[in-house]
Amino acid sequence: MRARIYQPARTAMSSGQAKTRHWVLEFAHEVPRSVDPLMGWTSSRDTQSQVRMTFDTKEAALAYAREHGIDALVMDPKKRRPNIRPRGYAENFSVDRRGPWTH
Repeated sequence: MRARIYQPARTAMSSGQAKTRHWVLEFAHEVPRSVDPLMGWTSSRDTQSQVRMTFDTKEAALAYAREHGIDALVMDPKKRRPNIRPRGYAENFSVDRRGPWTH
């Protein structure tokens, strides 16, 4: 069994960091998905691909994988760029602006 351990990214529709603190162990697809000829649904006989486990730390997820003999690939999260300092509206008219203020 192959699995990947990763820390999920935030959703594109949210600026918050909810559901990104935990680490996820997810099994890879061993059997390709197929399309049902009658209904057109996509299905798979691989039930392991439905399993998704969350852990508080990366070390806990790795320990679980080692304990159960799971070949796991760890994907470290990409670092976020530093945020731009939030400013107030009054700073648009500040005397020490970098560039001239014009309309």
